[in-house]
Amino acid sequence: MVQASGFYLTPFVPAGGGDDVVNAVVLLESALGPQALLARLHEIEAAFDRDRGMRWSSRTLDLDLIAMEDLVLPDRETLVHWIDLPPESQKREAPAGLILPHPRLQDRAFVLVPAAEIAPDWRHPLTGLSIAEMRDALPAEDVAAVRPLPT
Repeated sequence: MVQASGFYLTPFVPAGGGDDVVNAVVLLESALGPQALLARLHEIEAAFDRDRGMRWSSRTLDLDLIAMEDLVLPDRETLVHWIDLPPESQKREAPAGLILPHPRLQDRAFVLVPAAEIAPDWRHPLTGLSIAEMRDALPAEDVAAVRPLPT
């Protein structure tokens, strides 16, 4: 591990789907490629009894691969499709494979607030926006809902 953000208490996503959760972001170096790293994250989740059977349900642990440098997977067109997918479709559809950067990155204060602690200048390879710029573009109430846990 290279750097980790603090811990934040954040509303469950989607809203009303569960109790508040703890979120953090870790910046790390790995010799693993994106698919192997995601598989390892899923193995760790399974060790904590994560059930991946239902999309956006309560979970014991949720480890996401948000980005790997400026890598776009599987390609620009697919990433744009998933970024532009309407919220109602997001509830029903899941990508068949890994998409990087995470297509909901720019929408999620629970990712952007902690990420801004450790990588505010990282830029989205498609939009060119930095983590800090994406965070600052969110509604103020979304950002305010991400509350630091006391240390």
